[in-house]
Amino acid sequence: MNKFGILATLQARPGKEAAVEQFLSSATPLVAAEVGTTAWFAFKIGSATFGIFDTFKDDEGRNAHVTGEVAKALFARAEELFVSPPQIQMVDILAEKL
Repeated sequence: MNKFGILATLQARPGKEAAVEQFLSSATPLVAAEVGTTAWFAFKIGSATFGIFDTFKDDEGRNAHVTGEVAKALFARAEELFVSPPQIQMVDILAEKL
């Protein structure tokens, strides 16, 4: 069972919504290379609000993701793409259905 997760919410700068969508889509191969990341979702909540949700079986997988290529790319482009820094929350998964 996945026991750990990350929930990130992102608010795109005006006019940068398409760039955020493209950035999130382009991150898929980077996440696919992460052995410890069991699931990864990029989603859109509203016209300018986006999110990422990841799951991990252990804290080591989550820590590897936090220091991995996607996180580096996200924070490297944060000022360009987002109104404020990404809001990152570490979560404990209580139940799951796969």
